[in-house]
Amino acid sequence: MIKVSIYQTSPVLLDVKTNLEEVILKINRGREKGIHLNVFPEMALTGYFVGPEYHEAALRLDSREIRSLVSATRGTAAVVGFIEESPSMNFYNSALVAVDGEILFAYRKLNLPNYGVFEERKYFANGKHVRVFKFHDMTISVFICNDMWHPALPYLGVCQKADVFISIFNSSETSMSPEFSNIESWEIINKFYSRIFGIYNICANRVGEEMIPEKRNASESETEKKPSCAKSCDAVRGEKYKFWGGSEIINPFGQRIYKAAYYRPDEIIGDLDKDILRRKKIMLPYLRNDDPYFTDRELHRILYGANSDFQTEDE
Repeated sequence: MIKVSIYQTSPVLLDVKTNLEEVILKINRGREKGIHLNVFPEMALTGYFVGPEYHEAALRLDSREIRSLVSATRGTAAVVGFIEESPSMNFYNSALVAVDGEILFAYRKLNLPNYGVFEERKYFANGKHVRVFKFHDMTISVFICNDMWHPALPYLGVCQKADVFISIFNSSETSMSPEFSNIESWEIINKFYSRIFGIYNICANRVGEEMIPEKRNASESETEKKPSCAKSCDAVRGEKYKFWGGSEIINPFGQRIYKAAYYRPDEIIGDLDKDILRRKKIMLPYLRNDDPYFTDRELHRILYGANSDFQTEDE
């Protein structure tokens, strides 16, 4: 049995010190409650719309801040979203995985969105691996936001015998078109992977509001030049992105067993029971005969086969 706590925080944009203090405080309180695993959202130490100042909020794994965070996990464990600076000065949207005062690894987001309001690929390098770790007799795989929109990545976690997914993200209400509901889409995705793969899914989203720095600065200067367009400029300048929260834990049958509030900070605590994982595998063993070697052969044929039509003329 693993006792998990998801902390649905509202980080202060680019204020690593304040956000770090809050995260460490929550981990310490979690330990007192007997929490085995503390989970925080994507970029919990920085906020999301960091813009060109991203490097000012980045932390190396050997930094004082990360050392203090890791030290707080003695007697417990944590997964925390942050901006990582590598020794070679690449920057990553990462999730620190620390257990009992030691760093296991930093998972680096693989699929960086670069459309609409998202500019991650402009600032961050992409990760190279889907990794898992053993914890309390369960195997856990970590993913960050857009990674879950690419089904090959969760499949790679399952190929490594993952029992639990930790999915951390920053989803806002209006970051996509009005025809597209982020809330509905995420809640479908969260259940889908649990039901299909028979895993627990720990899904941590954040709350609060942020404005994109470039838009804020551009609209302010534009307003000074053209006061006659005050109404339209104010609409751009006042455009804030509201993160909706709704963090949840889904069981291996695709059932929501714990749900956090929408639009406000919250904490949910839940138990992950290996007996339920076992029961799902006995009742619905549809992954039992899955053959990753077949997948590998087919991918090799599609990508490198002599008659491959993987690339078409209009690509």
